[in-house]
Amino acid sequence: MDSTFLLLIEIIGTVAFAISGIRLAAAKSFDWFGAYAVGLVTAIGGGTMRDLLLGATPFWMENGWYLAVTGFSLVTVIILKKYLVKLNRTFFIFDSIGLALFVVIGIQKTLEFGFPMWLAIVMGTITGALGGVIRDILINEEPLIFRKDVYATACIAGGLIFWLIQLLGGQEVLQQSVCGISVITIRILAVRYNWSIPILRNYAD
Repeated sequence: MDSTFLLLIEIIGTVAFAISGIRLAAAKSFDWFGAYAVGLVTAIGGGTMRDLLLGATPFWMENGWYLAVTGFSLVTVIILKKYLVKLNRTFFIFDSIGLALFVVIGIQKTLEFGFPMWLAIVMGTITGALGGVIRDILINEEPLIFRKDVYATACIAGGLIFWLIQLLGGQEVLQQSVCGISVITIRILAVRYNWSIPILRNYAD
């Protein structure tokens, strides 16, 4: 993948995830610094863990764009807070976009390091979902990934679709595009039709 295009996707994903985190922090009445911190860990948490597991320098340590972009996201929420904080669908939209883009980034980067596709799907899921787990912990919410909501499952499904297109000989850009669109589509359909992961009940009670 072209490095400039890769950077562009990561920046767009960073903005989307940062806004989703800052929006939730604002709803919890965090101050500006607290909101920035929540937005930052939402945006870089998953990618940082991915890079550490791959034995690479965390991506944000090599480019100051990510810290600056999170600051831009904070300013955006401050200016447009009347619209962004009050609309529940805003969080869902930005979170889904960030999730999809980071799944694609995680898969692609893992493949570029020479690892097999099955591990790339795992790393794509970590890249997309872990930042949201840290975000929810910081704002004292039960992590979205551990609820019955379709979240990590959408990441895995997108990764499997990426793999299928690869096996069928599809071009790289097609693999990435369909993977990202699939993650967003699954999230939308899950909300629209109330799809959920079965709850593990305590049958001893």
